[in-house]
Amino acid sequence: MATATDRPIGYYVHHQGNGHLQRALGIAANSEGRIVLLGTGLAGLTGCVDYVELPDDRTGTDFDGRDGALTRPRALHYAPLHCAAIRGRMALIANWIVVERPALFVVDVSVEIAMLVRLCSTPVVYVRLSGRRNDDAHLEAFRLAEALLSPFDTRLDDPDVADWVRAKTFFCPGIGMTSDAAGRLNGSTILVVKGKGGKAADGNALAAAAESLPARKWRVIGPCTAPQHCPANLEIVGWVNDPMAEIAEAGVVVGGAGDGLVSQVLSAARPFICIPEDRHYDEQRSKAAALRRSGAAVVIEEWPATQVWPMLLALAERRTVQNAKQLAGVDGGLRAYHALRRLADR
Repeated sequence: MATATDRPIGYYVHHQGNGHLQRALGIAANSEGRIVLLGTGLAGLTGCVDYVELPDDRTGTDFDGRDGALTRPRALHYAPLHCAAIRGRMALIANWIVVERPALFVVDVSVEIAMLVRLCSTPVVYVRLSGRRNDDAHLEAFRLAEALLSPFDTRLDDPDVADWVRAKTFFCPGIGMTSDAAGRLNGSTILVVKGKGGKAADGNALAAAAESLPARKWRVIGPCTAPQHCPANLEIVGWVNDPMAEIAEAGVVVGGAGDGLVSQVLSAARPFICIPEDRHYDEQRSKAAALRRSGAAVVIEEWPATQVWPMLLALAERRTVQNAKQLAGVDGGLRAYHALRRLADR
């Protein structure tokens, strides 16, 4: 009979945004094939890591995480009725658990998947993200989990998190980051980073900012609308597969407060102007407030007026990088996998 050490570790990857997958790959890279990913849209993106493709359960083209249900159990977030894709993905996950008998299952993130896995008699580790996640559904997911994993330093946690929740959490900053990420500073470049989880950057606002500072090069990676006029010092690149390489070379980084970007900027120890975006549970605003408290970023609430940019850049460039280095963490993926392996093998 197979022992726990012979059995795989399942890892559910949420499909809204890109950070969940990058975090999963950063952990799985250390698992010598033991971690298997389950998610939507994984084909061609996982390298040598095994995966199970699940049907896409998003309703409509402008998906915002809401299911439109008039009534719903308080322990659930997303449970639309009569959705064939949800039936299909739940059946595939349950069947994989029956066949593979995983020793542990990581959920990043979904209260509903965590409930399903626990009902399939399998221990769960739940990825706890930033923000004020004190609603009934999140708290039930935290309770059912054997442990919680947070991909950031404990000093970036929200101050309102309950003591019992924090006590169940192992903090692993620097997942997917390495100690040699920083080093090739190009002081003239302002790098604007947009992720997949929100609205595209405003090309016209970026063009106006670039025109006001002609001596600086502005480079935009991620979704961005086309400006009516693009000045010579503004380069709109679009999506890139290795944003860390771009961040490591930037003089100043401008972007939101998503876990992935924050981890990359802290790891590269770059001056950071953080403009948090609206997300459920105040995820980005909570993280931005923690960055402000720690002195690791200049935080503003909205895109600034053109004439304010010189002051913001000067403030960001004067900030010591020591605060960022203390929060960054190194080899978080390896430390996270060691923690998961201990739980799986016990």
